[in-house]
Amino acid sequence: MAAPPAIETAGLSKTYGGKVHAVVDLDLRVERGEIFGYLGPNGAGKSTTIRLLLDLIRPTAGRACVLGLDTRVEGVSARKHVGYLPGDLRLADRLTGRAQLDSLARLRGHVDPALRDELCERLGVVLDRPIRQLSRGNRQKIGIVQAFMHHPELVVLDEPTAGLDPLLQNEMRALLRETAERGATVFLSSHSLDEVQHVADRVGVIRSGRLIDVDEVEGLRERSLRHVTITFDESVDPSDIGSLQGVRVVDVDGPVIRLSAPETTMDALVKLVARYSVVDLVSQPADLEEIFLELYREADDGR
Repeated sequence: MAAPPAIETAGLSKTYGGKVHAVVDLDLRVERGEIFGYLGPNGAGKSTTIRLLLDLIRPTAGRACVLGLDTRVEGVSARKHVGYLPGDLRLADRLTGRAQLDSLARLRGHVDPALRDELCERLGVVLDRPIRQLSRGNRQKIGIVQAFMHHPELVVLDEPTAGLDPLLQNEMRALLRETAERGATVFLSSHSLDEVQHVADRVGVIRSGRLIDVDEVEGLRERSLRHVTITFDESVDPSDIGSLQGVRVVDVDGPVIRLSAPETTMDALVKLVARYSVVDLVSQPADLEEIFLELYREADDGR
C-alpha cells in the first residue's frame, strides 16, 4: 500500500477572536520526496499554517495530517519525524553554539552525531562562542543544523535563508535537493519567490489566509508573460502588434517596441512581426516575482 502524503489538510482554518481569519479552508497535499514552496507576503498565513501542521496551535476548523498522522491526535508522534526551523528562531544567548546543539540533541534524541558534525562544517557554524555574540546569519546556521541533524522524514522551514550570504544560500539549496533525493520531504515557506524557484518542485501561493494557486514552477512560468523588445529597421505602427490577444505594448521609441506577451502568443507574435524588416528581437521570461503579482491580480479579478 502506498505511503500517505507528507502533508494533507482538509478545510484547515484558524480564526483569532472571531474576526482575524489567519488561515481559511486550506486544502493542501504535499507528496513525499518533493520540495514544496509555500509563498506569500508577510501576514499571509504561512507561519500560522506551519504552527497548525506542527500542532503548536489548534485549528478553528478542519484537520491536518503529517506523515499520515492526525496532528490533533498524534501530534507528538508526528513531530518526532519532523525537522523544524521557525521564522522567529530563538536560542539560548548564554550557551555556545556547540552547547545549544548538544542541548537540542538531548531533547530530541536519535540525533546522528556524524551528520551534525558534517552539517556544522559544511555551513561553517560557529560552535565555541556564546550565541549572544553571533550575527543573525550565524544563529540561522545553528537553526538549520538542528532541523536536519536527525534525518527527518519531513523538514519544515520558515524563511530558512534569512541572514545567509549568497554562497550559503547556494549551499542551502544543495542541501534541500539532497534531502529530497534521499526521499524526505521539504516544506519551504517564504515571502521570496527567488528563494524557492531554484529548488521547488511545486509552489503554493497563499494570500490573506487563502490558498489561491498551486502549480509546478515551470507551470507558473508557462502561464506568465514574456518581455519582448523588437527593433525594426524603421518605425512601424504598434497598433497592429498590440491587436494580438494578450499582447500589451509597453513603450515605443522610434523603431524599438517593447511589449509583454503571453507564452502562448509568442508564435503568432513572431509570425506577425516577420512581415516587417526586423533588426533584433529579444524575449525574456518574467521572473517569479512578476508571476506572483499576476496571480494576486487574477485572484482579485475572480472575486
